Amino acid sequence: MKVVLIVVSVVAALYVLLCGILYFKQEKLLFAPTHLPAGYQFHFPGQVEERWTTAADGTQLHGLLFKVPEPKGLIFYLHGNGGALDSWGDAAATYTALHYDMFLLDYRGYGKSGGSISNQGQMLADVDTVYRQLLPEYPENRTVILGYSLGTGPATWLAARHHPKLLVLQAPYFSMRDMAARLYPFVPGFLLRYPMPTNELITQVSAPIVLFHGDRDEVIDYNSTLRLKALLKPTDRLVVLPGARHNGMTDNSDYRREIAQLLK
Repeated sequence: MKVVLIVVSVVAALYVLLCGILYFKQEKLLFAPTHLPAGYQFHFPGQVEERWTTAADGTQLHGLLFKVPEPKGLIFYLHGNGGALDSWGDAAATYTALHYDMFLLDYRGYGKSGGSISNQGQMLADVDTVYRQLLPEYPENRTVILGYSLGTGPATWLAARHHPKLLVLQAPYFSMRDMAARLYPFVPGFLLRYPMPTNELITQVSAPIVLFHGDRDEVIDYNSTLRLKALLKPTDRLVVLPGARHNGMTDNSDYRREIAQLLK
């Protein structure tokens, strides 16, 4: 009996330790930023402007604005969890070719943006601050909010707070809590500091919504989008990309054809 109690105590201690690590180190699990030096020079074709926004606490947030003559509007793009704008900027050509300006934001700690992400509220507030700074140049009736992967939750939150022309979500998740439950079923949900309830937020979006998801996505379960579809307005849409995996959606021919029709 004493041996059993010792074993149970050790297992319990290890479980508490693991939960503690997951609670305090969530940023390491969720975010995989690439840092860029302040003097880094971007080399993208066309007209590209570096834009800076000062967050509420003084942190400098960096973004790139890709411009075209006489744009139809703006694509406000929130990228996935890895890399920085030196690689995400390649996506801009798809949208500038459709005669839209495109803005891409690097979250805190990504690229040239200062600081580091420490909680969900901070990340969402940053996104809102940057979006509001662009409103004098791009009215909402000409702005499309587009989120990819990690960025789909903040994009949905932003669209629920504002009134963009359109919300486009690439490979969205039902919620971060739902993803965590699948990946770490042994961890209590209340430990998650980034719950990001896309499922709750999406019902608050008045703008038209279009979801894109590959049915072979190995990172974010395709079924999460099917569950989100059930929450959409009757006029909203889900576009399934047959055979598509998680990465490379912007280069997918089916996606390009659909987004061209959508933005025409």
